[in-house]
Amino acid sequence: MFQHIFKMPFASVYPHCITKAEKKGRTQVEVDTIICWLTGYSQAQLEEIIATKIDFETFFGQAPQINPNASKITGVICGYRVEEIEDTLMQQIRYLDKLIDELAKGKAMGMILRY
Repeated sequence: MFQHIFKMPFASVYPHCITKAEKKGRTQVEVDTIICWLTGYSQAQLEEIIATKIDFETFFGQAPQINPNASKITGVICGYRVEEIEDTLMQQIRYLDKLIDELAKGKAMGMILRY
């Protein structure tokens, strides 16, 4: 059902995350911080991932550590409550969507990163 999304290159979505944030006065650095917080990737690893064009399935499957506080991410994104999504990979993708959405809506980084 979600295979087309899972096989989509992360690098093809990443620029849209940046654009969404920048339209609201936020920065690429903040987007990268969110991605690294969620996945455990370092900035250097993230840059390599973008260059190699791995898909979402590999991106999340090889993530060093999904942040333990990711389970605190709640709310609706694309019509779905993220905390109720049963497929783990789709939930992780929607977590990322939700965090970028919160950034674009002006939330403080401390709140976005669930400190």
